[in-house]
Amino acid sequence: MSAAGVVLCGGRSSRMGRDKAWLPWSDRPLLAYVVEALQRSVSEVVVVASAELDLPPLEVAVVRDREPDLGPLGGIREGLAHVSAKFAFVTSTDAPFLTPAFVEALLAYECAAALELDGIVQTLCAVYPRAALPAAEKLIAEGRMRALHLLEEVGYRKVPADALPDAESVRGFNTPGEYLMAVRDVDPGATATLELLGRARRALGRRDLEVPVGTLAEVLAHTRPALDLVDGARVARPFLVSLDGRTFVRDVTIPIGPGEQVIVLDASVGG
Repeated sequence: MSAAGVVLCGGRSSRMGRDKAWLPWSDRPLLAYVVEALQRSVSEVVVVASAELDLPPLEVAVVRDREPDLGPLGGIREGLAHVSAKFAFVTSTDAPFLTPAFVEALLAYECAAALELDGIVQTLCAVYPRAALPAAEKLIAEGRMRALHLLEEVGYRKVPADALPDAESVRGFNTPGEYLMAVRDVDPGATATLELLGRARRALGRRDLEVPVGTLAEVLAHTRPALDLVDGARVARPFLVSLDGRTFVRDVTIPIGPGEQVIVLDASVGG
């Protein structure tokens, strides 16, 4: 059976503090990793993202939400509107433990289907028929915005955990602590690189430090006592911090993942 995959990444990642799509996982951005995992089981993949979200490079179709702030149901609607297969496996960005065996087993029911784990229906690791699109439109018009409502509308099959392989496929993370725990579960010795420029380099007498993954505050703490780069929950004003030279950050509670390059430079250089 040909099937599609839909990856939802329209959330604000407010609890994580940074875009989940860019979190490092297995030497690539998390979104790219999840897309590649899905491609092993389906014939087409569509990524649904909010209009303002910057995404890593992808070789699949990217669809932007036509209406913001509708939550997962809005993303599912967009995904179903842009796939050609009869059924679509829908997942969120933070699904690093997703396996082909799990996806294929759920698709094998050839109907709307979702895992029930500990009494909770996993609506963002579930199969939706493309024919559910009118029902999604109807629910949105009525203001019934739960993805579970859509599964109920189409008479879904509730699948117990012991009927599927690799039930941990549904494991995700919403906070820095949950992400870092998952990283350490896979690689207890995971590290990032701290690159020091300007006054930070002069104070430490070196350019690079390899440090364990952690929050940005924990990573920057490896420069003490020569430097104090943190002021409360923010990067201290004399300094700027960039992640991989791609974006500047000031919130020191965000997580730093394996292989990331944290660049510390003088604020006067960046501004």
